[in-house]
Parts: sequence; C-alpha cells; structure tokens
Amino acid sequence: MTTPSQLSAASQPRYAGAAVPVVVLVSGSGTLLQALIDAAADPAYGVRIAAVGADRDGIEGLARAQRHGIPTFVCRVRDYPTREQWDAALAEEVTQFEPALVVSAGFLKLVGPHFLARFGGRYLNSHNALLPSFPGIHGPRDALEYGVKLAGATLFVVDAGIDTGAIVAQCVVPVEHDDTVETLTERIKQAERPQLVDWVGRLAREGFSVKGRRVQLGRAAR
Repeated sequence: MTTPSQLSAASQPRYAGAAVPVVVLVSGSGTLLQALIDAAADPAYGVRIAAVGADRDGIEGLARAQRHGIPTFVCRVRDYPTREQWDAALAEEVTQFEPALVVSAGFLKLVGPHFLARFGGRYLNSHNALLPSFPGIHGPRDALEYGVKLAGATLFVVDAGIDTGAIVAQCVVPVEHDDTVETLTERIKQAERPQLVDWVGRLAREGFSVKGRRVQLGRAAR
C-alpha cells in the first residue's frame, strides 16, 4: 500500500495546470541538464527548472543554468565540518526552491538521511549502467571489463543505498567489439538524455507513486 511519504509531490493537486518545479543537481559539464533546460522551454513539457545546484564551483553545468537565467547555488562538502552537516545544508538549499522533484543529472555526491527525509520518494538519479548491475561511478568501465554485450542507462528513485532505488526506466545500448570506456560512455549518454527528458516530464505531468520496488505513473489517491 502506498503511504503518504511515498507519494511524489508532483502528484499533489496544487501543481494541476502549472509547470512542476524541479531542482537539478550537477557536478560537471551539465549535458543532461541542458537536455532538461531545452525541454522545459516548451510550456507543454510541464516542468520549470527552479534552480540548479552543484557540489563545486566553476563548472559548465552552473554556467549553462546562468546563461538561461536559472538560479544556482553551490554546496561544497569541504565547507562543512562533517558530511552530515553538508547533507543537512544541501537539503536546506534545495528546500528554498520548493521543488516537487529533485533530479541528479551527473551529481557525484551521495546524499544522506537529512536530504532523504525531505526529498525521499521524489529524488531521481540517472545512472549510466543497467542496474542492478554495475552500480557506482564506473558503470561503463565495469560493464566493459565484465564483457557484457548490452549496456545502457537506468533512471531510478534514490534511496539510502548506492544505486539501489526503485527503477523508473531503462534504455539499452549494445556494446561494440571495439568499444573503449570513452566511446561506450558517450553512446550511453546519447540514449540517456532522451530517456531522462521523457520520464522527468511524464513523472511531473502525470504524478507517480512508489510501491515496493515498482514505480507507478498516475495520481494516487491518498
């Protein structure tokens, strides 16, 4: 049975007919972010990028947001005495923008209990492997080393584990005989971007719930 804590805020009536606010977290160049920004320019997409946050200064992901007039913030781990304090500070920064969804688009930090207490059930991450295989930051490398014939990307709802949350969507990318980590990573990105755009829009517009390990579209009754 779906509990209130499992219901996405995107499912709530106050967003009916209005663009759903989303905060995107990045750590690098922001190519996934750019795909979301481009999609959100169309009112029919139903999403408003409320802010972009990062764990480091001077990255292209932040510059992309600034060029589009999107508010940005930086929350660096090294600025806090403990990881727990950083986690609480990140949660506070994101909360200021009142997002219905938070999207990790290449954000290379694991969030903790404070963040998940605020945004659990509505924090999405896109991972460049077919989970549950190859979790962690070296998905394409690990896939090549294992010798799999199919790689891909997974969009999932973040939980307290490492890439263990309920799966929203997956796309498959064949592994070529001459692939390197770089070429496979790039081909996965090409499939990952449209998947992320499609499903963030659908989850925002239609609402969703998480029941066990299943993510179900639609506005669930409370």
